[in-house]
Amino acid sequence: MTPIQTDSTIKLAIPKGRMFDGVSKLMRDAGIRIRTSSRDYRPTLSLPGFDVKILKPRAVIEMLDLGARDLGFAGEDWVREDDADLVELLDTGLDRVRLVAAIPERAEEDEILKRPGAIVASEYVNLSKRWIQKRGENAKLIRSYGATEVLPPEDADCIIDNTATGATLEANNLRIIDELMVSTTRLYASRAAMEDPAKREQIERFTLLIRSVLEARVRVMLELNVSSENLAGVIEVLPCMRTPTVAPMHNNDGFAVKVAVPREQLTQVIPLIKQRGGTDIIVTNPGQIVP
Repeated sequence: MTPIQTDSTIKLAIPKGRMFDGVSKLMRDAGIRIRTSSRDYRPTLSLPGFDVKILKPRAVIEMLDLGARDLGFAGEDWVREDDADLVELLDTGLDRVRLVAAIPERAEEDEILKRPGAIVASEYVNLSKRWIQKRGENAKLIRSYGATEVLPPEDADCIIDNTATGATLEANNLRIIDELMVSTTRLYASRAAMEDPAKREQIERFTLLIRSVLEARVRVMLELNVSSENLAGVIEVLPCMRTPTVAPMHNNDGFAVKVAVPREQLTQVIPLIKQRGGTDIIVTNPGQIVP
């Protein structure tokens, strides 16, 4: 009896709008080219075995939750808002926003939220309900449909909305009174896809490529030369991933050392290397790092 062949093609969803640019650049940096036009919602990838569709961010989550799509990028805030049962594969760190509660700048928090008939407005209905219940408030929740920040003070006493810098809230004379969560764009898979061995293998390969770019973005390659007597002292101050690569130089004239260093530690590490006898320091930006 011939076994049934399952389709291992990965149905990938990419969010449209502001998230698209960051995600598409991330994929390009991983060597995955996206071929699309301005009105094309079905681009192709240079990576074989993938069927791609560009969807609205919340549609990505819904399709993943239903199992209609296998893999997709989405904001954590909306995944939690929709209570979607997805497998989180990695955090890209892109599109970082805070989900906050804000009230008119001159309003008193306790007074405005505890008064009878207080209104909280938000597109995040489920997360807002939980916030109201957690605080023990009796406020009424209304759903907003964009431009939530313009509702107070006439049409709402408090809003719950996402913000990247807080500038829009400030421009509308609102002040933040609480932070519900911090959200970033993340890579998710459907439960069904991860339970399929063939699809899971494809998904893990894709995740590895994306992760290698994210790792490279937070590290630099640092190369240096050092004498034999100073080698141990230099290695002692290197914040490497595992152990540095050390190779003898020509005519045994010391050693060449190479290491991937967290970018944020570079300003502290270079002076320490010099103090301990390191020379000829070169810093380069890697495209990808696979641990």
